[in-house]
Amino acid sequence: MLRVITVKVPKAYLEELNRLIEAGLFPSRSEAIRIAIRDLLQRELWTIRGAKSRELRLEEV
Repeated sequence: MLRVITVKVPKAYLEELNRLIEAGLFPSRSEAIRIAIRDLLQRELWTIRGAKSRELRLEEV
């Protein structure tokens, strides 16, 4: 189930987001923002998990 949140962004961000939508890269602002959040979470969680994995390997030595 999708949840509604309110986000304040600089005008320049919104203008550039609108350009991506006008170019057909995303169907809507909501979809573009969902994808951006998903990608951020994947990248950051991968980094965190990778660091923990390296720590575990170092502890085993």
